[in-house]
Amino acid sequence: MIQKMALDEFDSLGDKVIEGYQLTDNDLRTLLSLESEEDLERLYSAARKVRDHYFGNRVFLNCFIYFSTYCKNQCSFCYYNCRNEINRYRLTMEEIKETCKTLKGVGFHMVDLTMGEDPYYYEDPNRFVELVQLVKEELGLPIMISPGLMDNATLLKAREKGANFLALYQETYDTELYRKLRVGQSFDGRVNARRFAKKQGYCVEDGILTGVGNDIESTILSLRGMSTNDPDMVRVMTFLPQEGTPLEGFRDKSNLSELKIISVLRLMFPKRLIPASLDLEGIDGMVLRLNAGANIVTSILPPDSQLEGVANYDRGLKERDRDIKSVIQRLEIMGMKPARQADFEAVLGC
Repeated sequence: MIQKMALDEFDSLGDKVIEGYQLTDNDLRTLLSLESEEDLERLYSAARKVRDHYFGNRVFLNCFIYFSTYCKNQCSFCYYNCRNEINRYRLTMEEIKETCKTLKGVGFHMVDLTMGEDPYYYEDPNRFVELVQLVKEELGLPIMISPGLMDNATLLKAREKGANFLALYQETYDTELYRKLRVGQSFDGRVNARRFAKKQGYCVEDGILTGVGNDIESTILSLRGMSTNDPDMVRVMTFLPQEGTPLEGFRDKSNLSELKIISVLRLMFPKRLIPASLDLEGIDGMVLRLNAGANIVTSILPPDSQLEGVANYDRGLKERDRDIKSVIQRLEIMGMKPARQADFEAVLGC
């Protein structure tokens, strides 16, 4: 590739990736520097070509259960950090069981059990393992766990009780930026936890933030960092300043948009799951992310749910169009459709 990509190079980029081409750092600099609407649409088109080659018009659907908003950490970017004075909740086992009843047979491929690093579960990790077992018995679906940095013994027990996927985001592989974001937390600890989980048969998801002070070189460092983990799902999310946090007033001036990075991720990880999250812009945002190369819709909430999400653009709104029925209706308009469960489990392989 050259520093300024010509039209014919854009048109052939998707084909080259399908044939096995791997993007160089200079390629990444070029793609991450794109600004014009015309060039960005060519990038999105290349990403869709790669996605469609491997997945066709099939989309995977992930239900999101944020079962505890308590956390012991002080992440500067997160609404749920322990110093933020907010209303919190922790679902009981009976409430989780009732939630599962609303999810049976409605078409989800996987359930994501997410919490902050809640001291209640860290003091007695068996409570978390029991929760995983309950959900597995109720639904029989693949389970993603997003519990923060759990110890290896607990990860093993959760795997034995039915957990299939570990989501543990690094946020950035720029160690200086990491220290500002994940205050007082081990950089290597998260890397090692994903590697351990992978060896134990988990699928793993890694993720980064954009719009949080990352420049092009920092972003390339993060993209390459994710590559070293051999992840099964790779994510990027836009930083949304959260009320009551240290970064509440932060505004980033870069043009490293989430959509641009989703497309780059598709070109780097052609066969992997890449989320289109509902957390920032709802279903309209889902459409944009799918059109940039994503292939799994995440942060779908149970019907009529008041559960929290990660960023919650819709916090306080009376109408929340984040249910599976609304998602499927929009997919049909796009000419896309939910994959079969067998398709999803074939992709997982775990």
